[in-house]
Amino acid sequence: MDTKKKNHSATIYDDWFVLRKKERGEHETVSRPSLSYWKDAWVRLRKNKLAMSGLIFLFFLTIMAIVGPILSPFAVNQTDLPNQYQPPSSTYWFGTDSHGRDVFTRTWYGARISLFVGLMAALIDFLIGIIYGGISGYKGGRTDNVMMRIIEILYGIPYLLVVILLLVVMGPSLFTIIIALTVTGWVGMARIVRGQVMQIKNYEFVLAATSFGSKTLRIIRQHLLPNTMGPIIVQVTLTVPTAIFAEAFLSFLGLGIQSPHASWGTMANDALGAILSGYWWTLFFPAFFISFTMFAFNVLGDGLQDALDPRLRK
Repeated sequence: MDTKKKNHSATIYDDWFVLRKKERGEHETVSRPSLSYWKDAWVRLRKNKLAMSGLIFLFFLTIMAIVGPILSPFAVNQTDLPNQYQPPSSTYWFGTDSHGRDVFTRTWYGARISLFVGLMAALIDFLIGIIYGGISGYKGGRTDNVMMRIIEILYGIPYLLVVILLLVVMGPSLFTIIIALTVTGWVGMARIVRGQVMQIKNYEFVLAATSFGSKTLRIIRQHLLPNTMGPIIVQVTLTVPTAIFAEAFLSFLGLGIQSPHASWGTMANDALGAILSGYWWTLFFPAFFISFTMFAFNVLGDGLQDALDPRLRK
């Protein structure tokens, strides 16, 4: 009896299964569209509301830095002493400063300088860092030891001291600020690139390129760097706000852009005496844009770090 029940329970009937008719062309469809690495990163970045808010703010800041002074009827250094310390109004949108200059116009000119300094410093750090770090990480051995000792020496020098000494020797100017910010600013980029290259250089496609006789620079350019762009892009987005704050800080101390030229740092310096008298708008607007610009770049960098991480890719 037990054997019959066991055989009966193991029986498979044909009416349990129904063949599904395949529609024409259905075999070519896929349940999920194939996304490349960069498309998938963009999809994940869009889901990060804080990072997208930072990106939108930076886009708005860039547009206003270009067209903002054009919208104002006042020149950047146009003085009007009878209208000094005018509060924000329909005529002076951000008010005026101690010389009667329009704060709205000067704020957007300051945005031009800050964004230019930040982007140029990041670009120079990017170029020097990927070349130096790429060669150091790929060559390895004695070459890597010598190059890393040089980086450690530069890394041990106080960054702010180097910047101040160069500005004192060469004189304060926009060109001097960029040079001063990039003398040792590329060290962090080089160390990141070196670490990524040392991790990737033993992969099969790199060994195959080496066996075919490809030159070092060609391997770095075509094989190693494209696979390390994620951390590099994140580092660039974090370098820009550092350079912007450094320029504003140096201009605030009188070592950067000199008044009457418009810079967020010089505007903050000029507003120190006015803020004690109740003219809050002279300091509020440059301080606001310095703070929010740095915040936007930092949250965008954090969002890019999550979006470009291949371990989080689904």
